[in-house]
Amino acid sequence: MAAVLAVLALAAAGLGTLIVRQNTYALREETVTVRHGGRALDGVLALPERGRGPFPLVVFVHGDGPVDATHETFYRPLWESFARAGYASLSWSKPGVGGSPGNWLDQSMDDRAGEVADAIAWARQRPEVDAGRIGLWGASQAGWVLPKVAAADPRIRFVIAVSPAIDWRRQGRYNLLAELRRDGASDAEAAAALRRRDTVLDLLARGAPYEEYVQAVGDAPDMSAERWRFVSRNHTADASVDLPALRGLPVLLVLAGHDLNVDVTETEAVYRQVLPGPALHVAHYPDATHALVRRSVEASTVRLTLTAVCAPRSLFADGFLADQRTFLASLGDAAPPS
Repeated sequence: MAAVLAVLALAAAGLGTLIVRQNTYALREETVTVRHGGRALDGVLALPERGRGPFPLVVFVHGDGPVDATHETFYRPLWESFARAGYASLSWSKPGVGGSPGNWLDQSMDDRAGEVADAIAWARQRPEVDAGRIGLWGASQAGWVLPKVAAADPRIRFVIAVSPAIDWRRQGRYNLLAELRRDGASDAEAAAALRRRDTVLDLLARGAPYEEYVQAVGDAPDMSAERWRFVSRNHTADASVDLPALRGLPVLLVLAGHDLNVDVTETEAVYRQVLPGPALHVAHYPDATHALVRRSVEASTVRLTLTAVCAPRSLFADGFLADQRTFLASLGDAAPPS
């Protein structure tokens, strides 16, 4: 019995060592504060392991949801990859998340763009950051924010857009039908869901309050009063309006083969139409989900959890981290990769 316990203890110690090693990243992190609208938002400035800079900077723009500065450590493999290309990264917790005051559900896409602009202004004052070499990384909902930031700031040097949508309403319809197909819904169930969606769109167009929404379609676990107000502010968002601001900028468009949230065919077609020429780079990951996680990993909660804890870099689709690092290195803005 004692021998068995000793073996188990050694195995546990070995696993613990593995987990620590896999969650140790080749970069330096500094806790920072980014101010916007009179609020102090908790942030992280991630720097390459060595050097004083100034480093070119990647500013992270979150997708939907209550995202903290590290996205529950999901961003750290990206920061490490960028650091190895000689880039720093900046991210912060959304209002109302972590130690950041406020409520992210009170924001419009214009509000979010203003928040990013304030973060960039803050970063340009930092001695570690090269004020003239700052670009944007954004996922999903950030697709409506990135072009707005670039339109207001001609000094933005590049954009990495991961799974961005084009039109909020069309995206919603695509997402609804994709999830119904995944769940094996019947034609009748799909038709009923689309009728309910039409009712919701009519309510949004009329500026109906949440109480009228509940009366018309009933309670929904994913639609609180705060969420309804958020959707009401943003349901007309259309990235194509601001997308011309990215013309001439190096843009890496990242698309997943199993994206249930975004119609990647529409996204690619609009990006190619609005941003013709060699500055647009499109990267496809056939085995990836909306979050660019490998489909086989995301399909199992147990496997997803174990991978996130024991091998977080392996969460992502093959080539995803390396391709972004290569894109940044190709810009010629940083020191040679380590």
